[in-house]
Amino acid sequence: ISADGKLSPSREVAGAFTGDEDSQRFHELRIDCDALLVGRGTLEADQMTMLVGNREPQDQPLRCVISRSGKFDFDHKLFQTPGGPIHLIVTGDDLPSHLTKELPNHATLHHCPLAEFLDWLQQQGVSKLHCEGGGGVIHELASLERIDEFNLTLAAHHLFGGWQAPTPTGDSTSPYLPKSLQFSLARHQTTPNGELIATYVAH
Repeated sequence: ISADGKLSPSREVAGAFTGDEDSQRFHELRIDCDALLVGRGTLEADQMTMLVGNREPQDQPLRCVISRSGKFDFDHKLFQTPGGPIHLIVTGDDLPSHLTKELPNHATLHHCPLAEFLDWLQQQGVSKLHCEGGGGVIHELASLERIDEFNLTLAAHHLFGGWQAPTPTGDSTSPYLPKSLQFSLARHQTTPNGELIATYVAH
């Protein structure tokens, strides 16, 4: 995040404004997870394949993508890239017609609220789910009080501004959380270019 807590200078730009240490930490956090979760908008903006670089194909985590509308682009490279099983979660009332047909790359469709999908993951033996954004997904996880650890890099060298700029828990359209959540600073390190990499754990 920037010094004023923003994820990106605009909605159309992926938030790539931190240094190599942040990128390394990003990949370290993926290493031992059972499943990755990301919002459709973030998946497309960052052109993610959701692959963990140091793991064999059979050991890749589940790749879970959530969307309210279900407007997944099957030409996206996620669906062209071998890796962990793909799970698509649609939380809205309606399913687009293309989701009622055969899905690419053996993807599995879940038409349910996020809370129900999280319970399903737990039933499948998933003990560590790593969410990589965006802010709307993190907002919903926080609303459900399902965040055990929160990792961020504070890039004090950037100031984006703007009340509509996205934050780690949503943007100007996001409601307040039902209640505040409390975390403790567990680990932190500073980088040569003035960034603070921090890990918080829930009380």
